[in-house]
Amino acid sequence: MAGKENLKIITDKNQMRTWTRAMRSQGKTIALVPTMGFLHDGHLSLIEEAHKHTHLVVVSIYVNPSQFAPSEDLSTYPSDFDGDIRKLMVVPGGVDAVFHPYNLYDYGVESARCGNGGVSNGTAVVSYLEESGSGHETWVRVERLQKGMCGIRRPVFFRGVATIVAKLFNIVEPDVAVFGKKDYQQWRIIRRMVRDLDFSINIVGSEIMRDADGLAMSSRNVGLSLEERQKALSINRSLSKAKSAAERGELNCKSLKSLVVDEIREAGGELDYVEIVEQESLEVVEEIKSPVVILIAAWFGKVRLIDNIEISI
Repeated sequence: MAGKENLKIITDKNQMRTWTRAMRSQGKTIALVPTMGFLHDGHLSLIEEAHKHTHLVVVSIYVNPSQFAPSEDLSTYPSDFDGDIRKLMVVPGGVDAVFHPYNLYDYGVESARCGNGGVSNGTAVVSYLEESGSGHETWVRVERLQKGMCGIRRPVFFRGVATIVAKLFNIVEPDVAVFGKKDYQQWRIIRRMVRDLDFSINIVGSEIMRDADGLAMSSRNVGLSLEERQKALSINRSLSKAKSAAERGELNCKSLKSLVVDEIREAGGELDYVEIVEQESLEVVEEIKSPVVILIAAWFGKVRLIDNIEISI
């Protein structure tokens, strides 16, 4: 099925809400695929998944400043809006609208505008959106699920993600939202937020898309040299070995984690974390007795990659 050349690009949140309400008044159901742009085939697979659930598909393209800490350079996040639109115009099934707002944290006061840098008071990391209480100061936190794994090194990340996704849900008012399971902790956090706050939205998790060599598709992959990419293939190899070992009866998580750690370190990667957790609660387990997921974050050069594999014994 061909794409749609009459793609509607909307930059104003009120216009976005008006459009989706008009479509729903016609009996159409709507899926939202939230992205930060620089789209690759993994993103496009989310759109194909969205078509299985609704009549219309909206893709948001917005680099969310609130999930970046002061030590993280928002300006270096890759962007190619024109290229993104070209891809969306030919994706199978097409996209009906793109929501591309300039700044969802600008409420007409100077302190809410982006680009002024962040601060740290020595005890807690804050984003630059919190420099003054007159700007954005309402946050969504999924308290327990955000604490481990990526939440340790990036203390404002999941708060920023949950808040911007809640804002997008309130603006677009979708029936379905599709998230990639590569960002497994994020997917679980959004599902829990939707449950706890009674959003009437079905959250669909789409399976990880991989390149032919097995590397999980990510916007960050462009930062890898050829040598670093070869080393990074150890992530998928290690996950596959651990899953195979578990399926053969090795259910001790310490042993399984050792398989993963050894593989990645021997390849030259620097581990951030390897955890084996229960799939829904994300609680660390010592022995596999129920469905789990192995979660990995590792550095290859200056690029931090994440990946995971589900195990259901």
